[in-house]
Amino acid sequence: MLEASGTSTAPRIAPRRTPPTWLVVAIACAGQFLVVLDVSVVNVALPSMRTDLGLSAQGLQWVVNAYAIAFAGFMLLGGRAGDLYGRKRMFLVGLGLFTLASLGGGLAQEGWQLLLARAVQGLGAAVLAPSTLTLLTAAVPEGAARARAIATWTAVGAGGGAAGGLVGGVLVDGLSWRWVLLINVPVGAVVLAGAVLWLTESRGGLRRRLDLPGALLVTAGLATLAYGISQTESEGWAATAALVPLAAGLALLGFFLLVEARTASPLMPLGLLRLRSVASANVAMLVSGSSMFSMWFFMTLYAQNVLGYSPLEAGLALVPSSLAVILGSKAAPRFLPVLGARNVAVLGTLVAAAGFGWQSTMTADGGYLTAIMIPGVLMMLGAGLAATPLASLAISGAAPGDAGLVSGLINTSRTMGGSLGLAVMSTIAASRAGGEDADPVALTDGYALVFRTGAAVLLTAAVLMWAWLPPGRPTSEPKAHNTA
Repeated sequence: MLEASGTSTAPRIAPRRTPPTWLVVAIACAGQFLVVLDVSVVNVALPSMRTDLGLSAQGLQWVVNAYAIAFAGFMLLGGRAGDLYGRKRMFLVGLGLFTLASLGGGLAQEGWQLLLARAVQGLGAAVLAPSTLTLLTAAVPEGAARARAIATWTAVGAGGGAAGGLVGGVLVDGLSWRWVLLINVPVGAVVLAGAVLWLTESRGGLRRRLDLPGALLVTAGLATLAYGISQTESEGWAATAALVPLAAGLALLGFFLLVEARTASPLMPLGLLRLRSVASANVAMLVSGSSMFSMWFFMTLYAQNVLGYSPLEAGLALVPSSLAVILGSKAAPRFLPVLGARNVAVLGTLVAAAGFGWQSTMTADGGYLTAIMIPGVLMMLGAGLAATPLASLAISGAAPGDAGLVSGLINTSRTMGGSLGLAVMSTIAASRAGGEDADPVALTDGYALVFRTGAAVLLTAAVLMWAWLPPGRPTSEPKAHNTA
């Protein structure tokens, strides 16, 4: 500041070198992989957790839901915080919180300690995940390179969810259930160090107050709604124990919308939903995600509870599906210039619906090739094809200052649809099978009904996408809109 006189002898500080683009993409994708992996990695460990910590059947469900709901509910807050206070800063805060919560969950001695750790994990993931996409798009030039980077981010995220069963099976069989959480500690530490050294700060928009009441309302609404859905499995849809939390959850979500319409700095500017690309892509992600998310859960149950696979064998059985979702995500950008984003999303959804329909023909003595591998590959190939154009369409419709918010909204739609969809699908399966203690034939009937329902939901989603998504290719650079 004093060098204007020309007499200062203070040494000049060399400007920090810009990190290689591939390194930024790798760090961002590593963060995304961790948060998505932990949505599904605990599935194969649930029986061991129940035995060790004495969890009830409903407690086991909340091992999954505590993470998913905190993840979905605070995602919008995490996205906005990144826009206002810096994407790198929020990446570090979220990853640090996620890593510490993983350590706490892995060392838990009581069921409530595990559930609390999973909820804090979800909060950390909600802060971390939106920054992964916005850091990536800020580092990669617009055009084909950015489309490929987004496809890589989508593939890694999808691969994280797909790899959960395999990773969990290896860790549970080789070590213990605790390592499905403890493994995040060394990995998180390495990614955290890389982020400190190599990521550069970026932010969008003006510094404004965060809408904490909105975040609390949407999270409480989702949690209460999911609890009400879970109650229907044991109490029935007409029972007071289910109707009261269902009504309360919907009321809380209604209050959330009222708060967003009246506050000066809303968590989710409702004007953003007037943008066709943003609204249609997120609704499509929510509807399709309600089926896609349940695939891994019920395929794992079918393999273990009906076909008698071990946790590791069940994870290995789904490796082709894991590869298929990555292949679909990476192939999608090649089809975008030829078919357009809307057509690629519809095509992927129809391919997934065909896989769900095939899977619904499962039997209690099905063979691996026709009962798991081929339908699983179709389901996840379609999921990968559909996710990339939906994400691109949503991002292309937002102003640069809202990029983190839209990124959070995309992840929220997918995770919220998945967690609520899983609760509904679990109720459907239990109503047909009569509970998890049923014989293999009854269990198969319940799982088959889930996949038939999923196929119908995906066909509905395909029609919705065709009618509502904007035709043509997404623009390479987001357009400026006033959504405040």
